[in-house]
Amino acid sequence: MALLSPLIAIGLADLSGEGHRWIDLAAQFSAPAAVGALALTGLFMALRWRGPILAGALTAGVCAVAAAPQAFPPLAEPEAGAPEVRLYSANLWVGNEDVGAIRDSIREARPDVVVLIEAGDAAQAALDMLAPDLPHRRESARVDWRGRGARTIIASRWPLGPLSGEPGVPVQSAVVRSPLGPLRVTSVHLTRPWPYQIQWEQIRQIDALAAAVAAHPDATRVVAGDFNSVTDARIGRRFAQGTGLTPAPAFPGSWPAQLPSPLGLGIDNVWVSRDLTVARRSLGTRNGSDHRPVVTVLTRARP
Repeated sequence: MALLSPLIAIGLADLSGEGHRWIDLAAQFSAPAAVGALALTGLFMALRWRGPILAGALTAGVCAVAAAPQAFPPLAEPEAGAPEVRLYSANLWVGNEDVGAIRDSIREARPDVVVLIEAGDAAQAALDMLAPDLPHRRESARVDWRGRGARTIIASRWPLGPLSGEPGVPVQSAVVRSPLGPLRVTSVHLTRPWPYQIQWEQIRQIDALAAAVAAHPDATRVVAGDFNSVTDARIGRRFAQGTGLTPAPAFPGSWPAQLPSPLGLGIDNVWVSRDLTVARRSLGTRNGSDHRPVVTVLTRARP
């Protein structure tokens, strides 16, 4: 029973909607807590421990309800016959020099648009090999981090407008001339939550990002990247309220890549404007990063 106590506390933290930093930190783990509680319940059933079975089922139910918005967001129905755009978005990790794994991961995903954040020098130098079918490319300025270079790269099968950033916000945007019409693609890489950074920095960044998105209210838009937060916790709720965008499913989780994905956190997210919807979402093949890539199939929402 003691094993279940922290798990149900995590589920209740997520259900509470409370934005306090400690409660929000616990809420990030509701999906793996549901999986863990379900596994413990199976163990109790094998041991025929009636009381723990009931407690485990209750705990698994609470955590599953709490995490359900991550797996089943309120997406619109797709428009029949509308074209699809395959998006590959990934935090490559600045120290990742396994360009073979990156190449194979992108090739298997067969993307039309790629969003790469924390792309290191090795990945940038090998870009022609990594994305030979995506000739239209934009790169942000190189940022030095402990002797390594990192940048954001947006690449597309179709013509791509110039890259633009926002002062003080870790985002880059470019407009893709896609079969869905002009598609404004925005990359994002928020800082880690408190206590790893100052308490309000992640909140400041998401509010600034929301304001930048709201400045183009009529754009057909997709925002993709590493939010360092699940979609239904404090950061996701603020972003949804400030933009009206809808998240793609974010279960199973993408980080850390070393864990089985049902035990990971869904912090690498994709958000779409209301005229779009997500036909399918899956995790891509591991690419040498500590994050799994996310493959999202976008299409037009039914009016």
